[in-house]
Amino acid sequence: MTRPGDTEGAGAARHRRSAGLLLFRRAADGGTEVLLGHMGGPYYARKEAGAWTVPKGEYPPEEHAWEAARREFEEELGLPPPDGTAVPLGEVRQAGGKVVTAWAVRADLDPATVVPGTFGMEWPPRSGRRQEFPELDRVRWFPLAEAHEVIVKAQAAFLDRLAEHSDGG
Repeated sequence: MTRPGDTEGAGAARHRRSAGLLLFRRAADGGTEVLLGHMGGPYYARKEAGAWTVPKGEYPPEEHAWEAARREFEEELGLPPPDGTAVPLGEVRQAGGKVVTAWAVRADLDPATVVPGTFGMEWPPRSGRRQEFPELDRVRWFPLAEAHEVIVKAQAAFLDRLAEHSDGG
């Protein structure tokens, strides 16, 4: 069986790597909408621009990116990844050096059904107190133009690649 991402090989990772699924759907006005998540935790609480992301997560070198994207979708959103044809969106390198690989899948999802995963961190810094925060504190559908205004800068390339795809434009 050929999986999306097989040409990349399992875990070709000199840098931290993440993989994710970008859901898209046709809006009532005929345009394309994408599902993004707002990064949780105190550092993003008051940010909008650059604080929205493709649901994604890091994966170990022995895992294939496609399998990681599906697993991370479920971990981040608490819902199984949708079935459907995966549109490869390639890779981007984020400002911190992390390489993100993404696929787009046409699907609908009600953001109210999301049960986000959580992560723990010391907060406030140097307080000795550990708190839990949602991985994604909000999930919503965006028209492509609006998504460009809020998505992590490097991930905007995924939106452009989706728009170029015949199903996404």
